[in-house]
Amino acid sequence: MVHATDMEIAVQSQDRGQVSRSAADVYQEFFVPALFGQWAGPVCDAARIVPGENILDVACGTGVVTVEAERRVGPTGKVTGLDINPGMLDAARRKSSAIIWREANVQDIPFPDGSFDAVTCQFGLMFFDDRAAALAEMWRVLAPNGRLALAIWDKLENTPGYAAVVELLERLFEPAIATGMRAPFVLGDVKELTAIFAAAGVPNPRVETLDGTARFSSIEAWVHTDIKGWTLADLIDDDQYATLLKQARQDLARFCLDDGSVAFASPAHIVAAVKA
Repeated sequence: MVHATDMEIAVQSQDRGQVSRSAADVYQEFFVPALFGQWAGPVCDAARIVPGENILDVACGTGVVTVEAERRVGPTGKVTGLDINPGMLDAARRKSSAIIWREANVQDIPFPDGSFDAVTCQFGLMFFDDRAAALAEMWRVLAPNGRLALAIWDKLENTPGYAAVVELLERLFEPAIATGMRAPFVLGDVKELTAIFAAAGVPNPRVETLDGTARFSSIEAWVHTDIKGWTLADLIDDDQYATLLKQARQDLARFCLDDGSVAFASPAHIVAAVKA
């Protein structure tokens, strides 16, 4: 079991979406194909990225959007991936040596005003300490006519697989563990989400909610991904993990397809704005 001081650190980490280096590798191997890969195209579409542009991908993680942006700008463009988590950046660097990978806090982006043609951020906003300040920084580094595009998970209740996981965690463990699984969905309310853009001085954000699907090869792979590839890895010990997996095989079976794989709705908001 983790000690009280370890628990405090782990809870802070889950609120900020920070994972260990080993968790970053699990994230890349399992989370990206299961959840995140499908959103790289829509985010880059919303940012209207074209060849030759200079792009910043904020909270880039292991680089799923960053690499897609690099493909779109081509050899005449330039892409920078920025993340505060060194474990994520280590995994990202293995994808491309042409991309500039930069460790920094989004609330203090280390680039001058008007540096980029587009700024993207996939599923990072909910984890920033000061979301309005982070958005204001992204807006600051955009050039005139620059485009901002973010992906934000829809409400938990619109993502039935994870709603069921949260319910299971609440039943089995202490509240902090279920809180970690709720964290990605805290900006799902569109009214609350757009209020953050207004507070940041980002005018007229356009919100489009798109359907998505979470896919895992099995319930075992699903549980492994959510625990070992996320901040919950520091909150659940081996005995708790075994208990969770046993119960998940029963409670989550309704999300299984005939071949034993898992699929459930996982919608997201794509928010875009253009700087005058």
